[in-house]
Amino acid sequence: MSTWPDTRILDLFGIELPIIQGPLAGATTSAMMIGVARAGGLASLPCAMLTPEQIRQEVLLFRSETQAPLNVNFFCHQPPAADPEREKRWKERLAPYYRELGVDFNAPTPVSSRAPFDETSCQLVEELRPEIVSFHFGLPPETLLNRVKATGATIVGCATTVDEARWLEARGCHAIIAMGNEAGGHRGIFLSNDLNTQVGTIALVPQIADAVDVPVIAAGGIGDGRGIAAAFMLGASAVQLGTAYLFTPEAKVSASHHRALRTAKESETALTNLFTGRPARGIMNRAMRELGPISDMAPAFPLAGGALLPLRAKGEADFSNLWSGQALRLSVELPAEALTRQLAEQAQAILKGR
Repeated sequence: MSTWPDTRILDLFGIELPIIQGPLAGATTSAMMIGVARAGGLASLPCAMLTPEQIRQEVLLFRSETQAPLNVNFFCHQPPAADPEREKRWKERLAPYYRELGVDFNAPTPVSSRAPFDETSCQLVEELRPEIVSFHFGLPPETLLNRVKATGATIVGCATTVDEARWLEARGCHAIIAMGNEAGGHRGIFLSNDLNTQVGTIALVPQIADAVDVPVIAAGGIGDGRGIAAAFMLGASAVQLGTAYLFTPEAKVSASHHRALRTAKESETALTNLFTGRPARGIMNRAMRELGPISDMAPAFPLAGGALLPLRAKGEADFSNLWSGQALRLSVELPAEALTRQLAEQAQAILKGR
């Protein structure tokens, strides 16, 4: 018999521990996913920055090492319409940094891209048949979503408000991630662009749990067993942690990101749209301080990062996204498998009253 007070996610996903490794685009590695799966948690593969062949290779490698279920995660944004004038103004805003760092301002601007879920993605899901498919920024068009459902996959959506959670449930999601404002990386917001609608995890989770019938996964500000136990008390059936896994040796992070994660204070993160064009929480750096974390000049997602790429090559920490949630100071440096087990043991001890 399970020692967890709510086993709906365990039963739905076929996992032993109600801990989901967040899909950390650019930082997730096969070793991280395999470690989480071996511990009994749910491994997640972020697909937005991978080619179809890379996705295929990652899934096949995972399955060669473990029979555990796998979550593949996709973005559902609409590719932006071309806006050369906005992109020109944005690059001109960055011109002083180009001069300072000796970067050729007149060179072609690199393209910053994130792939949305599309026909090719859907065919991959039909081919690879992952057990869980999760979506960020809403859901794909109904025709594609129905094809994903037809594979037998469990569908998970990310909500940052009660309205978004109800919207996801009405369209057939089997579980919903309640993403509090404390979470690192891109906000899952999709029914509105108003960041004033974003609330903290401790307020969001119970309200979503009351509003929907499907199980809820708490995310944001959870960094140890205390946060996991609290999530269950608030009505969650599982938790998703991202920042905690950035501290594992399996995480693929730059030297500057690694250093920032280990030195920043809990108060030194902010939501910013500078690096991609959509709000995402990261550690404050020079670009965020001098340009302001949120800029109306930044091109639409995912184009904003293009003009920053040459600057990153010269001054990485100052002009790179350093994604992190607010609970970073709770993180410990352990391998992914050991971390997952430790988190579960801590939470179970608290829930049992020890």
